[in-house]
Amino acid sequence: MSRTSRIAGAVVGAVVLAGSLAACGGDSLEQEKGGSDAGAGAGSKKGSLVVGAAGFTESKVLAELYAQVLGDAGYDASVTTVKNRELYEPSLEKGEIDVVPEYAATLAEFLNAKVNGADAAAKKPVASGDVAATVTALEKLAGPLGLKVLPAGEAVDQNAFAVSKEFADKNSLKTLSDLGESKIKVKIAAGDECEVRPFCAPGLKKTYGIDVTGIDPKGVGTPQSKQAVKDGKDQLVLTTTTDAVLDSYGLVFLEDDKKLQNADNVLPVLNAKDAGAPEIAEALGKLTEVLSTEDLAELNRKVDAERAKPADAAGDYLRSKGLIKK
Repeated sequence: MSRTSRIAGAVVGAVVLAGSLAACGGDSLEQEKGGSDAGAGAGSKKGSLVVGAAGFTESKVLAELYAQVLGDAGYDASVTTVKNRELYEPSLEKGEIDVVPEYAATLAEFLNAKVNGADAAAKKPVASGDVAATVTALEKLAGPLGLKVLPAGEAVDQNAFAVSKEFADKNSLKTLSDLGESKIKVKIAAGDECEVRPFCAPGLKKTYGIDVTGIDPKGVGTPQSKQAVKDGKDQLVLTTTTDAVLDSYGLVFLEDDKKLQNADNVLPVLNAKDAGAPEIAEALGKLTEVLSTEDLAELNRKVDAERAKPADAAGDYLRSKGLIKK
């Protein structure tokens, strides 16, 4: 997330998904290499692990958090960034990636569509606002694909939509329902997948009656997307509830008053064969127990506003919580 770009409840047509993956093939891990090498060294007896990150700030920070706690636990852990879930999830199944930070509802619906087909998934969603039920559904879908789902924590990140304060004041907008009732035509600054994902443009149209005229593919919650809305080129930006720099662009959230979005708790997902060791789950579990939504927002702020490197922000946080050695 999207941002993964992460957009909750991804239901992608099976044919479209298969085509996009076939076109990318083995290049999925070559999208954007970067991040820290947080391992214990090439000679680590516990072996090496690749932590996958999606192409947005929070995912990169979470991946660094995972890599560094795994490195502290004795693994040779590194981070690789892959543009979005449509690319990195198959790589996780293949073992090209060992671990990814994920969002329970989002991944549950993505796998629901992949396993059961987009039409069936749309008719029978498995994600909801109930975290326990959503994780249980996710585990049932992930297991046969060779994936292991670890427990979710309290940190939650939901999709959120924002407009400029000026636009909100001018049109008396406080909620997404207000925007739908206004009949104002809006262009959304988001990832290009917003056009097909049901918790983005299709959901805004169906649930709120918002007149979406198009998607400006500047990414989810990116500076470019927010700037486009600030400048009035676009009217609505897709970002997240943990966006800590929204106000610096003069933007405000519109309340999701009809609860379009599912609660998306952060949790690690592993390749069961290559990364199913109890020691890995234990190391990641310590982080999951500590990490809060507020922590995520602050980490995002440090990277987006203070220009800290994700690896540095993650390291400072982990040391402050006593999760890795000084």
